[in-house]
Amino acid sequence: MELLEYFHSQHYSNDRYIPRKLQLPDNVDINLFGVRGAGKTSIVLSHIEEIDEEVRLYIDMEDPNLIFGKLNAVTLQQYIDDNDITLLVLDQYEQGYLEHFPEVDRLIVISRIPLNDPRLTALELFPLDYEEFLAFESSISATNAFNHFLKSGTLPALARSYRATLHPMKRFWQSRFTSNEQKLLLILAQHHTKHLTTHQIYTFAKERFKVSKDWLYKTIKTFTDEKLVLFINDRYQKGGKKMILFDFAFAKYLTTGQPFITQFDTMIALALMKHGIAFDTLGIHGYITKDGELIIPAPFESEESLWAKSQTKFSIYKQYKVKKITIVTVANTYEYDIEKLHFEALPFYEWTVLYNEEE
Repeated sequence: MELLEYFHSQHYSNDRYIPRKLQLPDNVDINLFGVRGAGKTSIVLSHIEEIDEEVRLYIDMEDPNLIFGKLNAVTLQQYIDDNDITLLVLDQYEQGYLEHFPEVDRLIVISRIPLNDPRLTALELFPLDYEEFLAFESSISATNAFNHFLKSGTLPALARSYRATLHPMKRFWQSRFTSNEQKLLLILAQHHTKHLTTHQIYTFAKERFKVSKDWLYKTIKTFTDEKLVLFINDRYQKGGKKMILFDFAFAKYLTTGQPFITQFDTMIALALMKHGIAFDTLGIHGYITKDGELIIPAPFESEESLWAKSQTKFSIYKQYKVKKITIVTVANTYEYDIEKLHFEALPFYEWTVLYNEEE
């Protein structure tokens, strides 16, 4: 009980919270899940700040006091009943920690992967999309805002850091991952956007540090379940799937000399994912949606250059039943038709907003 009294006496505030698109519903039990660093704790603390501290109990399951003082459902239920707790928040929860969840008027459980508990309404929080990022942005210049987005990425804690991105990135890197996880992420960043199998990742990793096959396979599954690492099916190229990390700026931080096109390519894939668009990659030709739209990352390419390349690739577009082609650029805008196929080029910031409007 002393441990629960400690948690009950803590005062949590979220004064610098900037509203997100995801809004938590009232009066339902919730499992808010998502990749580490997405802002799950912030959104929950903001949501519950109007509730009387006497009747709410927030427990951080990664609090060091829990290392030798494990909670159990019976003691937790007794404390809830004795203190008239109406809201229980379990943060950083891992599947199976409690034998069962206690009975309480309202329960919010924060986790990295979905718990698939029928009692809980599952809500996924992604890192920032570009529109959300702009809410954190102080610049009124579209060019400066986009450059800051490239530099700081999609993690809310980093979006606040306009001038000094490296130190917040380093803190995130050191505080959220174990030593071996850090080494594995370095290997993944070196092969960012490449086609990989888990066996190939293991082969690369064991050349650089001591690692067991069981640990690596288990960790890759954990990273994939959390969506720290994404493997994208390829309709064009067989053998392995295209691997990308969850944040393009984080991937760049872990490498030296990463080409801009790699960063831009990842931005587009992550934007599609955050907007709930089902898609595959079409080899080096872009990303293709289930509706037959091909999205081509081409940050600086001119209309003349794209038109010439389109002519040579037109048979591929017909083979894969492409119905429309969108070319995502940094700043260029143009459109043309080849036979009945329409090509339209849009700057990234316009393209991603269009997807928001279609949701």
